[in-house]
Amino acid sequence: MRFFALFIYRPVATILIAAAITLCGILGFRLLPVAPLPQVDFPVIMVSASLPGASPETMASSVATPLERSLGRIAGVNEMTSSSSLGSTRIILEFNFDRDINGAARD
Repeated sequence: MRFFALFIYRPVATILIAAAITLCGILGFRLLPVAPLPQVDFPVIMVSASLPGASPETMASSVATPLERSLGRIAGVNEMTSSSSLGSTRIILEFNFDRDINGAARD
């Protein structure tokens, strides 16, 4: 009870202590090394294929679609994105964080 009485009967000291603790908290918060957007390296593999002279539609239907079907069977694929242009196609595979990227490349 005596400990609390110090704060009750000395309000100026209580306010100064509270202000000091608040100031230390604000300064400590500003010194924390926090990034608004942390740098994260996603496990990604890019597969590219070419067929010289083929139109983007041909690349998408004849090259990208069969590749997507076979690459989609690899375990741990989160997202698959493909784009086709004149004579080439590119497929990007994004994996789970716990998936070994070297093992996924072998698969």
